[in-house]
Amino acid sequence: MNWLQLHITVNQAQVELTETLLLSLGAVSVTLDDAQDQALLEPLPGETPLWDNVIVTGIFQQDENEPLDAEQLLNFIKINLPDAPSRYDVIEDQAWERAWMDHYEPIQVAENFWIVPEWLQAPDANAVNLKLDPGLAFGTGNHASTFLCLQWLGKTDVKDKIVVDYGCGSGILGVAALLLGAKKVYATDIDPQAVLATRQNAELNGVADKLWVGLPEEFDAEFGEQKADVLVANILAKPLMMLVETFHKLTKPDAEIALAGLIEEQVQDIKQCYQPYFALTEQAMRDENWCRLSGRRVN
Repeated sequence: MNWLQLHITVNQAQVELTETLLLSLGAVSVTLDDAQDQALLEPLPGETPLWDNVIVTGIFQQDENEPLDAEQLLNFIKINLPDAPSRYDVIEDQAWERAWMDHYEPIQVAENFWIVPEWLQAPDANAVNLKLDPGLAFGTGNHASTFLCLQWLGKTDVKDKIVVDYGCGSGILGVAALLLGAKKVYATDIDPQAVLATRQNAELNGVADKLWVGLPEEFDAEFGEQKADVLVANILAKPLMMLVETFHKLTKPDAEIALAGLIEEQVQDIKQCYQPYFALTEQAMRDENWCRLSGRRVN
């Protein structure tokens, strides 16, 4: 069986209409892609940002006996979106799951620390190997800010320490901390799917018994009056600034902290916001603009 793909390039305001048109024509799925290589940061709660110009792709199942007329479908689109560039292609049936998996490879974080997709063999069996299902959610180690946090964990003494992973996503940072020797990790995220992904990745790596994960309100009740030795937060500048007093409350005096999800232009604002509570003395950058700040609690 073959599949027909229709690609329509529209502006942000036309995306919803384009999706509706493709689905009305019988598309089995619709995907959105950036048309101009425009960077987007992770959204805040309740936000759904889109690129200014978007490629909307509809995928249609082709019946071998009655193949779809691609030109006819595109003509229907053009009646409603006359100025939108459009094209089509036909792709052969394949093992889609395998094709998706082929895009991932092991990632070396440090000399003895690797992120390994669960279906692949670890390049170094004697290293710390974090197994990950990249299809679960929110963080595979490929993104610059995630990689920066993993690098920081790899050189930070977390052995027998209590670690907080705030905004855990896939749980990759909390699981990494446990594989590197942490005594206990408390992870939290506002997204229930992230909580599920973190729990599953902890089970995949055999550390579920040392990791607690839940929504923020559950985290507050579970963590109680404890204090963390190490805190890592890979989120965004605005929530990081809102959480500075929370992080101060959660950590011990002299606790180590790493903050990521920042771009270079936001670094000074974060440093100024955290100055009364934390000395953020180290800065690292990856992919030209993504930054990580790290340091210690000072009072």
